[in-house]
Amino acid sequence: MNTPPSPPSPFHISRRRFLHSASAALAYSSLGAYGLDLVNRKPRRVGLIGTGWYGKSDLFRLMQVAPVEVVALCDVDQHLLQGAAELVNQRQQSGQPPRLFADYREMLKAEKPDIVLIGTPDHWHALQMIAAVEAGADVYVQKPISVDVAEGEAMLAAARHHQRVVQVGTQRKSTPHLIEARKQVVEAGLLGKIGQVDLCCYFNMRANGNPPVAPVPDFLDYEMWTGPAPLRPYDGLPHLRWWRTFMEYGNGIVGDMCVHMLDTARWMLGLGWPLRVSSAGGIFVQKEGKSNISDTQTAIFEYPDLTVMWQHRTWGEPADPDYPWALVIHGDKGVLKASTQRADFIPHDKGAKAIHLDCVYEREKFPGDLTEKDIELNAAPATRRHMLDFLAAIDQRSRPIADIEQGHISTATCILANLAMQAGRTLSYDPHTQQITGDPAASKLLRRPYREPWRHPGS
Repeated sequence: MNTPPSPPSPFHISRRRFLHSASAALAYSSLGAYGLDLVNRKPRRVGLIGTGWYGKSDLFRLMQVAPVEVVALCDVDQHLLQGAAELVNQRQQSGQPPRLFADYREMLKAEKPDIVLIGTPDHWHALQMIAAVEAGADVYVQKPISVDVAEGEAMLAAARHHQRVVQVGTQRKSTPHLIEARKQVVEAGLLGKIGQVDLCCYFNMRANGNPPVAPVPDFLDYEMWTGPAPLRPYDGLPHLRWWRTFMEYGNGIVGDMCVHMLDTARWMLGLGWPLRVSSAGGIFVQKEGKSNISDTQTAIFEYPDLTVMWQHRTWGEPADPDYPWALVIHGDKGVLKASTQRADFIPHDKGAKAIHLDCVYEREKFPGDLTEKDIELNAAPATRRHMLDFLAAIDQRSRPIADIEQGHISTATCILANLAMQAGRTLSYDPHTQQITGDPAASKLLRRPYREPWRHPGS
């Protein structure tokens, strides 16, 4: 008797549907460059913790480049969670809706995803990343990886102990025009001897309001949102920029914005830990609101024969309107200016050729970008490449381009700048002893106290 052929599996249906979409087919055609082959592989099961702006953005970029199955979403805000679920259902190739959770621990236990994306505020990154690798997942965690240095050390140790791939969302290293700037200018030796790097951010991005204390809405678990951080009186939804204006949850503009540019400079120049870190600044202009992060700050990161300097102002105008958030590498043969939008090599020799590079957009390849709410169009191509690199590292069980160790160095260096400003002196961190050399008082600042009943992973 002839046995009828088995019906196609949901995986094959999903993969075909994925490949039949124009944007996904174009993405799939580029997978070979990363050593990826999705033809005979079951889709990876993905969970997202933190369904706000960038959590969803990271998830949707991953869904654009690989036939994954989103099995779970987690958020303490039920409105955000339901909204994200609707958007995922529109994109999910299998037609299966993800399960929804309010507690990431329950999500990890119930679903055991292959991949976990973490898009929560900074004060949650450490506990959630460590729990995810302990549950057997590979992790994509947003930058900065931690709110204190000891958290970062614990995250790195957990990733290595459990042999998991952890990619950090410092996607400048996957940004096409910055890759070209590194290749065409830095590696080509056009800058000559490099002695200084300037990093800056002059965006007026510091939330500085005075909203009144209010009842917590029933759709938000504010206790769980706060987690290990100090419990501030509730004064409105903390999403988007509001939580970033408080040191309780992050490290201000230095932790948010410097980490990107410092990480890019380190990648371009092959820099590791700085020898010394110093910083000065404070709230000099925007004194009227609740915000307790600095509105003006300078930090100096000292390397052998090289000084890297950061400056930010959240008021006034940028020093260079074309480069309001940028890095500038100074060599004795020329200068390289670079940002998320462009890059320019300016030679000192007037007869030498200048180089200009523009941001790569992929509107035609990925038309869905144009209708996605709040998408950063200039960052989408970089994040897609970052996800492909992440997937390749998972396949090969290798280190991704933004490995957790590199994310830790960049994050911790920025945190040290804030600690140096707080202590009022230059600090030298020793990653081997995990202490600030010759400064026991400053070393105590490397680990923030956690609110009960949460336990610091570095304790």
